Amino acid sequence: MKALRQLVLSLAVLAGGLYIWITYVPAARPLLERAGLLDLLGVEAAQNDAAGQGRSGRPSRGVAAVITETVGEMVGEDRITAIGDGRARRSVTVRSNAVGVITDLSLAAGGYVESGAVIVKLQNEEETIALEQARIQLEDARAEEVRIKRLQASGATTEVRLRETELALRSAELAVRQAEFDLSQRQIAAPISGWVGIIDLEEGDRVNAQDVLVTLTDRSEILIDFRVPERAVRNIKVGQAFEVTPLGVSDESLTGKISAIDSVVDRASRTLLVQGRVANDADMLRAGMAFSVNLTFPGDTLLAIAPLAVQWSSDGPFVWVVRDNKAVRVTVDIVQRNSGEVLVAAEGLSAGDQVVTEGVQTLREGAEVKVAPPDQSASVARDSQ
Repeated sequence: MKALRQLVLSLAVLAGGLYIWITYVPAARPLLERAGLLDLLGVEAAQNDAAGQGRSGRPSRGVAAVITETVGEMVGEDRITAIGDGRARRSVTVRSNAVGVITDLSLAAGGYVESGAVIVKLQNEEETIALEQARIQLEDARAEEVRIKRLQASGATTEVRLRETELALRSAELAVRQAEFDLSQRQIAAPISGWVGIIDLEEGDRVNAQDVLVTLTDRSEILIDFRVPERAVRNIKVGQAFEVTPLGVSDESLTGKISAIDSVVDRASRTLLVQGRVANDADMLRAGMAFSVNLTFPGDTLLAIAPLAVQWSSDGPFVWVVRDNKAVRVTVDIVQRNSGEVLVAAEGLSAGDQVVTEGVQTLREGAEVKVAPPDQSASVARDSQ
């Protein structure tokens, strides 16, 4: 009998504790409902609703107080990230025009030269002498032409002799031009303005024709070659801006513009080659650097909701929508996450609906809710715990 009385007393204490837990702990009812124990215990959904207002003046535990935000609309973005290779706007390899010994080298490794500046001079004594000889022969040919024309005026010479003199004068003029050209080949000028790379030349070195002297690089702009997936073909355009970050300087973000688009999609990778330009005013970038390129294209119009409204279950993300003062669960598909909103697609959800952002812990399908003003969000948070 003593054991029976102890058993009855224990069951009474357990039942009382269970009743208090169900009545005053908001999270108890959803937990028991998911476990399928509400019907077993005979607890009706409206049990707490009849309790009315509590001593604090807030709604009873059967009506959940929540904070909501309005569902908006926003145009989604299609973002593409690619790795591109940089190269200089122009790069010219300067070669020797002739065979000879370097007598003057106006270059410094890493220096800058202007277009047209003489950077290398070769020994030119032989060419200088040849030019002087050609000029002497030209003066002699001119004098002979004057003499023959005087004789021809007096009838002392023939037309054939005059023709020969004119041809000799023309040949002498061409010989002077050839000598001047040969002399000009003994000095090499910079074809573009640009920066000098590492050089391995010294005055006194002998070079042959077509030997590489130096490489000049115009890096006032950096060209970036990168590839985009074929889905971007309809959206990408010349002149479109993009963000670019040097991989070696990850905290530096620059803006470039697309300058050229290839006409063929690569069959193997299903990508399209694109070229962009980035200004290098600070001379921070170099040819050969790798870049992270970010392109953004406008997409479809999607529903925008607050990040706090998104809840998760074993079936995926969902939100609680307040309709007729009751909670309705709506499954959503997350399309894009931004810092201030989440873009979703969902059936049964439209712009202007109210989604619950605070007080979601006690909600269940069809539960009555009361939307509290935003300034009571702290109170709602305490009640939902």
